[in-house]
Amino acid sequence: MKLVQKLSGYPRLLLAGSPSKVDLGRLLLGIVSAAASGVPFPLIGILFGQLLDDFNAVTCGESESSDSDSDYQHDINGKILIIVYLAIAQFVLIYVHLSCWSLNGARLAQRLRETYLQNLLPEKVGICLSSLSFFITAYIVAFIKDAKLAGMLVSLIPAYFLMSFVGSHYIEKYTGRMSDYAASAASIASEALSNTVVVQAFGANARLEEKFSKALKAAETEGLKKATAVGIQSGVLYFIAYSANGLAFWQGSRRIAESVSDNTHGATVGATFTVIFILVEATLLLSQVAPFLHLFKLRDDIDREPMIDSTSDSGLRLTQAEGGFEFKDITVLDNISLSIPANKHTAISTIAGLGQILFDGHDLRDINPRDLRSFLSLVQQEPSLLDRSLLENIAHGLINSSNPSHAHLKTTLLSTDLADLASEVRNGKDLTAAAEARGPNVVEIVGLVTNAASLADADGFIIVGSSGRLISGGQKQRVALARALVKDPAVLILDEATASLDSRSEQRIQRAISNIATDRTIITIAHRLSTITGADNIIVMHKGHIVEQGNHATLMANNGTYAELVKLQTLAGKDETAVNIESISKSDQASSSEDDIEKSALFPGDFGDAEKTPVSTTEAPVDSEEAEEPETPKKSLWALAKGYAPALRPHLLFIFLALLGSSVVGGAFSGEAVIFGNTVGSLNPCHSADSIRSRGNFFGLMFFILAIIEFFANVVSWSGFGWVSEKIVYAVRVLSFRSLFEQDLQWHQSEGRTPALLLSYITRDGNALAGLSGSVIGTLFSISVNLIAAIILTHIIAWRIALVCLALVPLLLGAGLMELHVLGKFEERHENAYTKSVDIGVEAITSIKTIASLALEEETLRTYRRSLKGPRKETFKVTVHASLWQAMTYFLGNLVNALAYWWGAKQIIAGNYTQTQFLIVVFSLLVSALLWSQMFALAPELSSARAAMARILSLIEIGSDKMQGHVRSPTANVSDDPEAMAEAKPIISNNQASSVQLRDVHFAYPARPDIKVLNGLSIDIRPSQFCALVGPSGAGKSTIISLVERFYTPESGAIVVDGVDITKHRDVSFRDTIALVPRKASSSKAASPRPDHQATMDEIVEACKLANIHEVIQGLPDGYQTLCGPNGSQFSGGQKQRLSIARALVRKPKLLILDESTSALDAESEKLLQDGLEKAAKGITVIAIAHRLHTIRKADVIFLIEGGKCELLQRSESYRANVMHQTVA
Repeated sequence: MKLVQKLSGYPRLLLAGSPSKVDLGRLLLGIVSAAASGVPFPLIGILFGQLLDDFNAVTCGESESSDSDSDYQHDINGKILIIVYLAIAQFVLIYVHLSCWSLNGARLAQRLRETYLQNLLPEKVGICLSSLSFFITAYIVAFIKDAKLAGMLVSLIPAYFLMSFVGSHYIEKYTGRMSDYAASAASIASEALSNTVVVQAFGANARLEEKFSKALKAAETEGLKKATAVGIQSGVLYFIAYSANGLAFWQGSRRIAESVSDNTHGATVGATFTVIFILVEATLLLSQVAPFLHLFKLRDDIDREPMIDSTSDSGLRLTQAEGGFEFKDITVLDNISLSIPANKHTAISTIAGLGQILFDGHDLRDINPRDLRSFLSLVQQEPSLLDRSLLENIAHGLINSSNPSHAHLKTTLLSTDLADLASEVRNGKDLTAAAEARGPNVVEIVGLVTNAASLADADGFIIVGSSGRLISGGQKQRVALARALVKDPAVLILDEATASLDSRSEQRIQRAISNIATDRTIITIAHRLSTITGADNIIVMHKGHIVEQGNHATLMANNGTYAELVKLQTLAGKDETAVNIESISKSDQASSSEDDIEKSALFPGDFGDAEKTPVSTTEAPVDSEEAEEPETPKKSLWALAKGYAPALRPHLLFIFLALLGSSVVGGAFSGEAVIFGNTVGSLNPCHSADSIRSRGNFFGLMFFILAIIEFFANVVSWSGFGWVSEKIVYAVRVLSFRSLFEQDLQWHQSEGRTPALLLSYITRDGNALAGLSGSVIGTLFSISVNLIAAIILTHIIAWRIALVCLALVPLLLGAGLMELHVLGKFEERHENAYTKSVDIGVEAITSIKTIASLALEEETLRTYRRSLKGPRKETFKVTVHASLWQAMTYFLGNLVNALAYWWGAKQIIAGNYTQTQFLIVVFSLLVSALLWSQMFALAPELSSARAAMARILSLIEIGSDKMQGHVRSPTANVSDDPEAMAEAKPIISNNQASSVQLRDVHFAYPARPDIKVLNGLSIDIRPSQFCALVGPSGAGKSTIISLVERFYTPESGAIVVDGVDITKHRDVSFRDTIALVPRKASSSKAASPRPDHQATMDEIVEACKLANIHEVIQGLPDGYQTLCGPNGSQFSGGQKQRLSIARALVRKPKLLILDESTSALDAESEKLLQDGLEKAAKGITVIAIAHRLHTIRKADVIFLIEGGKCELLQRSESYRANVMHQTVA
């Protein structure tokens, strides 16, 4: 029933998207031509069978029509001419249906905006129809020629379908499992590569490698099962085909013998050949259509209706809004109810869950989503930007503006004008002049965008990359804020909108928000209470309850929960806040100057803040689609062979068996030709009935024996190469993983190496190597054996025929080569042409929340359509060309066979050779030639595999900086612990708290050597001190941490840890005594205790209690066994930070480094965590980077980092200005 539903839904899919009359005409032509293209082949089969009967007549020296040789030749020529005509007809029909369905696929994909449909429609639909037509015609012809034999061979249908379905089931089953395990391993590698800083800081690479290799070992096991299943399926395929031949010729010989005995014109060898030839081909082709059936589910995906459709016009339409919200019985928050008045600034902690929410008195569920969102602007804690210029990103806020004065701008906003304008500005053209040249609407948009960008401190027009990956978190928040402000919304929702900004930038933006707060509703969710002191109403919530609410003054006077939270975030001491306006002004000017420096690094070619980006502990998630092809090192074939030979040596027995199996598979084609030629010759009616029966039995048995041999040969070949492939790929991937994490951070972040690029060594290159060492090598070897055997055999048997047939082979190979060349070019152009559209589609999915909130569906769709225009025209041209050569391949196959039969007939009539010799040569050379053409199809795989082998071998040979002078090969023991490879003893071995000194340190990042981050910095941190590093963004604070961890080496100066200058030693074992808590927490898949200490459960629990996360973990169903998910996705930002702190504390470090470690916590959680850190930090050295200055008020020493130097606090206005900005009371 489901299959019927799928099949019935498919015509609706083809007609989806309102096709034009031309589309419908092309669809009809494609259906008719595809169905008709299946007819010629069975008819050609009839003619080939009749030619065999003519050869029998020539051999017997008798014919019903004439005794002359010229008459023989005339009859044969007539049949060959008909074959040529049918071949021409088939060529036209195939070309028409391939072209029609390719163009139909492109047009339907365009209409449905789903590029993956092109993998279904271009040729597969035509192939399905053509195969079905071929199947029906073949069985009609077979039953006409020999109904009894055709009835016997009906058994081919269930046999082939069982082979296809059962084999595909197990192959898909094992492939799915293998993919899941491989994906798990890739996820471990991806997460580790995205958090290289954390992995290196905690020495977690060995434990990650253990988990990585465990996942790969499971994938290897499933891969072995898959290889065996593929071998069995391939063996069964040949077994059925050769067994069917044996059955057909055995039964055919009996029927021919009966005709000879009765002296009647019954069964002939030609009729037997026709039946077996067309039925085996037809049934095999139809069985190969089965895997296409799962693609019919596409219609279900397309027909799905979203629960909230922001593109719909249904629902209550709004023309104006005051901006008041009312929440009633929010069940997830203990059925609370609250009101947010219009045109007021309300600060809350969080609102979520079920219940009734009213907007201006209307139920939110009744309001049209697009209209509702036109009055709202949202700035998220982690905003998402689209891969456009800042100009376009900010202007996106205007597209769904409720302001009537913006309505006339929509057409311009949806056009390419802004993209073109941004491109001109990046190329050096003046913004004002470029905007004026494009009309008043563009000028107006630029004015609105510039004003919003200025308010949000987000000036400058740049490409921000997908999801804003080319700029820092703070810069993304500024752009998102400008995008929210540009449409002058009735309601502005700020969800920790300034969390990534330093206090001075935050203060400027807060002043901007205050300036625009008149006549609009503002809802702020904040942990920094200093940002909401000016709110009209502050709602304090605790565990789903409203504790209290009121303005700042009222709540402070009540001396309740809010007042306690304020006290926790207020810096003590009046002197710290006593700073005059002039000092603040100077500080702001300095900050502005520093921000200008920060912005200067934002233009294309740079990646955000000069300090932050290279040392970011939270690199962008790995996106394999965006990964570029790694640079391929130059290695000769000899070097590759020498490099991989040791890895192959342990598997020589399996390699030998696999090669032996491939040799048998390759030689079987020539064996089949010998058996077939002798079978046809033996069934000649010139022989006696007993001779025909006897020889029919013998050669039928030979076919069956060949079927058994082929079955086992395929199983051994595929399983053997699959086993070797899985073993080698497993070892290579583990060693690649190990080598990647033996390199320092500077290597990872130089020469354009990105996490996605490095991951491709393990995924993409590993897959290419797997293909080469498995199916590709086996196929190449069997084809090579077949080529040699066929040429030698045919020249021995009938060299005159062999020479002519061999001269015709290049036609077949040439057609195959041209088809491959055109298809390769087509795939290359198709991939390149659609890269942009795929990127837009992927970005639309990953940023769907942003697109929905801004009602950018139409803008995204228009951008997507524009990206398809050029590729669509290119696709149409190449499709027609590619279809020509695909059709030519079929045509030349029949034409060459016709020519071979013509030449063979002349040789047989002349008495030079027998029909047996002719058939052996024809089937050995011409049938095998189709197999030889596969070698060209393997050329791209060979090329990519060779490049992958070179890259992998170069990576493995790099080794570690601990192994200088040692070149490693793929035979290295994959179970070795990387840390065990280091021969040097730890350079720091005492158990006291660490001391740290930086002495006249100068440093610039390798990617930007002209920008000095540290310029003669000197600081001294004594054992057991609590040291705080403060300063504006880009000052060099995180760089100091990176240098102390020795992620980088300074240009000059010394970094001394516990009396040892770590810049002069390669050993990084001192990191074992250091624990790092990064700014944005990430959850690793490996625990991170010290290598010399295995943490007990009690120690883990104690660390979690100190980090104030124990109760949260205990409340989870699986407790401490709960999986964190990729990058800790199962936990909130604050919970991840607390988990990171617990991970650091369980190491029992001598030096604890905190990089904004409480930025995602509310005041109460922060206070509890600070108390826990104070307990844990006794007797150890602590270095803390902080923007929340109240978190470091108990520091023993505070270093202010400005301009790459350490400034004295007593003469610095910056620190005092920060104190002023963060004072709540």
